[in-house]
Amino acid sequence: MYRSPFSRNLFAELDRMQRDMQQALGLAPTIRGSTWGGFPAMNMGHTPDAVLVYVFVPGVNADEIDAHIEKGVLVIAGQRGIERQQDTDYQAVHIDERFSGRFRRVVTLPEDADESTVDARFRDGVLQIRIPRKQVAQPRKITIQ
Repeated sequence: MYRSPFSRNLFAELDRMQRDMQQALGLAPTIRGSTWGGFPAMNMGHTPDAVLVYVFVPGVNADEIDAHIEKGVLVIAGQRGIERQQDTDYQAVHIDERFSGRFRRVVTLPEDADESTVDARFRDGVLQIRIPRKQVAQPRKITIQ
């Protein structure tokens, strides 16, 4: 039976190596955040009257997160510390999947997002940002006399 020298999921291994390098160099995942995956995980969508962004940051306090909007771009940045037991000195770490270090996610907002009124709430490790959408002018019938 042939065994591959690579792990079963080559892309997961490449992702882990990229995270290790970024953490060692103190870099954010990318300038614009990860295209898929990454930390923190995000959900973004809209309703007829608002853009909704959910950022999942377990283990991070609200005061460790910076969120701002500038020129139609939402930036969420912060830092999550390393959480290891104090009494354990690891000789080797076999699995280290918990993200720690600085993070930054950048998202371009839709053109109709109203940046002047933004509501942000943080609860149970989830940052919820609600950005109202501007009212779009509706066509109206002109009565000709």
